[in-house]
Amino acid sequence: MAELRALLARAQHEYYVLDRPSLSDAEYDKLFRELQAIERDHPELRDADSPTARVGADVGESHLAKHTHLVPMASLDNAFDEQELAEWDQRLRKLVGDAVDKDGYCCELKIDGAAVSLTYVNGQLTIAATRGNGSVGEDVTANLRTIADVPRRLEGKDWPETIEIRGEVYMEFDGFERMNRERVAAGEPVFANPRNSAAGALRQKDPRETAKKPLRFLGYAFAVPGNPALPFTTQWQLLETLASWGIPTPPHRRQCATLADVHAWARELETNIRPTLPFAIDGGVVKVNRLTLQTELGVVGGRIPRWAVARKFAPDIAETKLLDIEVQVGRTGALTPRAVLAPVEVGGATITYATLHNFELVAEKDLRIGDVVQVKRAGEVIPQILGPVPERRDGSKLDKARELGVDVIDEAELLRRLGQ
Repeated sequence: MAELRALLARAQHEYYVLDRPSLSDAEYDKLFRELQAIERDHPELRDADSPTARVGADVGESHLAKHTHLVPMASLDNAFDEQELAEWDQRLRKLVGDAVDKDGYCCELKIDGAAVSLTYVNGQLTIAATRGNGSVGEDVTANLRTIADVPRRLEGKDWPETIEIRGEVYMEFDGFERMNRERVAAGEPVFANPRNSAAGALRQKDPRETAKKPLRFLGYAFAVPGNPALPFTTQWQLLETLASWGIPTPPHRRQCATLADVHAWARELETNIRPTLPFAIDGGVVKVNRLTLQTELGVVGGRIPRWAVARKFAPDIAETKLLDIEVQVGRTGALTPRAVLAPVEVGGATITYATLHNFELVAEKDLRIGDVVQVKRAGEVIPQILGPVPERRDGSKLDKARELGVDVIDEAELLRRLGQ
């Protein structure tokens, strides 16, 4: 159990602080749920420092100042199928009965980006911050100001004197792919996915560097100090109001009267809408629509709102042929292998390359040129290779090279021969 907690804590640090995750979303979710189950079955083993009790990760030492959010930014629980979504709904009704039926549910896209908060005082943007550990994030105001979607001043009227608008910074596929093509041309390693590229861009020292990145923003939540009068009473009205203030909001949202309507929306989103989107999502978010009910339902353990759940989708997986393994040389001389794939459509995009990170990964997965491999794209434009399909293995250039007596060398030997 200690090893599982340590593994998840390291993964959270890599994801939220370093912007370089070593685990896929699906792998992380599986381990997280395993730890949740152990702690649920053995309450005596629960620990306040457990990864299940955290939101994001603590802000480490950096060039960015720390910022305390008005209200902690929570983290959603997950429902991976219709049964788990129904169980979430049943838990709601045990607490508030049929009150949820009055205004139903508000269903939104779950954008695969970096969560941020924008604080407006008298309509003027004053502070922008990353989520951090939920309570304390990093001040990225100068960098957020370079994003065209983020208004310096709110439009319209009726906004509270102080309001913190929460949302997601993300990259669209086209912008991300264009940025990676430029990096390849410059001999620089490519980024693995838009989400971590966006998070890294927000933490640049120089806002001019952030401005070069194709960042976008969508808003979907708020926090206010005290109890001011608000021009909205439901989540749906909140999104409409944010749009009237000039804040972009998620498309394809829907008000649903019943759980059956929610299921239908989620199926349509996963099957028909997701493949057409210009940006990555990893599911939808289902929220109790009425804001007073959200307040009544509250938050579990200071980190998970009872009134909302993420309806997660399975990662996109496809099979294709590994045509070659190229070696990219970065500006510092670092060598990075890259898989060349037979073109395959994964999650609505045609994929021809996959990152392999390092030569150890190639050996660990026993990848051979000519293999049929499984590739996964869960919000990742350049997908991960899950591994070969051994039963479909039809030979290897590597095996043939060894048969012919061709030298097979590792990275260290290549560097030695290159005189580096």
